[in-house]
Amino acid sequence: MKYPKIPLAQTVIELCKSHQIKHIVISPGSRNAPLTIGFTNNDYFKCYSIVDERCAAFFALGIAQQLKHPVALLCTSGSALLNYYPAIAEAFYSDIPLIVLSADRPKHLIGIGDGQTINQQDVFANHILESVNLKLDLKDEHRLPDDEDLPIFKSIEDKLERFLGLQQDIQTSNEIEINSAIQRAVLKSGPVHINVPFDEPLYEMVDNLSIKLKPVKLETKAHKIDDFEIKQCLEDWNEASKKMILVGVNHPNSIEQKWLDELAADDSVLVFTETTSNLNHNEFFPSIDKIIAPLDDNEFKQLQPEILLTFGGLIVSKKIKAFLRKYQPKQHWHIGEKEANDTFFCLEKQITIDPNTFFSKFLPKITHYVKSDYRRVWDEVKKYRAQRHNDYLKELEYSDLKVFDVVLKSLPDNSNLQLSNSSTVRYAQLFDLNKTLQVYCNRGTSGIDGSTSTAIGCATINEQPTVLLSGDLSFFYDSNALWNNYIPNSFRIIVINNQGGGIFRILPGHKDTENFDAFFETKHNLSAKQLCKMYHFEYTSVADEKQLKLKLKGFYSESERPKLLEIFTPRTLNDSILLDYFKYLK
Repeated sequence: MKYPKIPLAQTVIELCKSHQIKHIVISPGSRNAPLTIGFTNNDYFKCYSIVDERCAAFFALGIAQQLKHPVALLCTSGSALLNYYPAIAEAFYSDIPLIVLSADRPKHLIGIGDGQTINQQDVFANHILESVNLKLDLKDEHRLPDDEDLPIFKSIEDKLERFLGLQQDIQTSNEIEINSAIQRAVLKSGPVHINVPFDEPLYEMVDNLSIKLKPVKLETKAHKIDDFEIKQCLEDWNEASKKMILVGVNHPNSIEQKWLDELAADDSVLVFTETTSNLNHNEFFPSIDKIIAPLDDNEFKQLQPEILLTFGGLIVSKKIKAFLRKYQPKQHWHIGEKEANDTFFCLEKQITIDPNTFFSKFLPKITHYVKSDYRRVWDEVKKYRAQRHNDYLKELEYSDLKVFDVVLKSLPDNSNLQLSNSSTVRYAQLFDLNKTLQVYCNRGTSGIDGSTSTAIGCATINEQPTVLLSGDLSFFYDSNALWNNYIPNSFRIIVINNQGGGIFRILPGHKDTENFDAFFETKHNLSAKQLCKMYHFEYTSVADEKQLKLKLKGFYSESERPKLLEIFTPRTLNDSILLDYFKYLK
């Protein structure tokens, strides 16, 4: 096996291996050559070459999202590192573990005008769990004595021993720093940055390791909840007749079904789930906006909970956030190992434990269900809204809303559904999805910038087929994601092209003016057809409901290439149709 000659490079690579970090996403460069040589010459690692660093980082995020284990990113020095930032911020707020390995120049070559050089230390300061700046190895020639040094040392051996000691101190320091950062990424589930300085020569290789690592032990510390805290929760819970549970982004199958059944059996509990929560039960309340958008002040007061219990990641629905900020619960509890957000400005209690463990300690101790008609009342509302929803869609003309209805019903069982941000995820929230789907969306920062890259990372690592449902701006913004040699033939992209940022037509603004069209809606006439030709995707387009239903029949079938379906919808109708939909629900 071939290894980079530089001890620091060997150390980084071997410690990644000892922490079982198998997936390495590499962007080309020269300064990172020692690490590239080491990773790609070791069969333990699965290496990917992605040229565009922004796409590479979101691709890695998609892999880590599925594995729930760190994926390493490797880039050269300079602006290459800055292109990771959008994905780093997303990973930080979405609790996805990434190890950023950035090659750097030695300190004495920074700030002197060399190319591809920036101040890389702590560059992600506000959006990283830990940043470490490793120490440069002593070079071989530094260990040899010069004649002028001889009077200081008793012998050549004395000087050599001194320099070997310094190198050992450097080695120990670097091992501590690397282990600390990787362990933080694993235990806290988020991104860390390891900045690695290399001096030339960069491309030399050796047949054997020159380092010997100390054993690595991952130190875990489980969060616990004491009986007193459970007792307090139970006392408040048993007295409240109106309890609401609101679930944000949540990994599939992370909550045991028996606890969901327990919650569903309690008439005093409403469980509101979002599309990204991956929780399903007939007694729960999905499609939050469909339920609450038409409510008046008196109805909101009826819905106002005494206790709000939240878990999972960030919430998509702006309407539920506005409701709970105005009609605040008496108590808001958040369950989760990460520090809670005070989203509704009334957070009273954070229980720092994973939700599954909390429910296992809490629910079995509930000895009786309080009498309440809370859920029964809102069950009737849910049924009424569902009927109105179906009635509206039956008569609906071809539009974005109609397209989402048709497409979401067409998705194959057990698919991974990746949603882009902006209007796509919000439209999806209005529908009761196939319960076998696993749904993902980059809701940490809610940006449109990396949805396609993330979906491809997911598709690469997950054996189940992946479908990306995307708006046009999000897709074109991240079109470099298709410059990727690892896309499986089962991957499918559905682009809903309404020739602009349709969500801005729904928001307040002066529509159909030159300024609005150019700077808010960003009207365009682009098509994905030529991109598909360049990147060897099968391409199909439709522009009406009949064509759409016909093309969807064979769209998910096996193929020799990945496929993209572009659905053109009328640009100026979608906003009025959606606004009329909410009026009709009432």
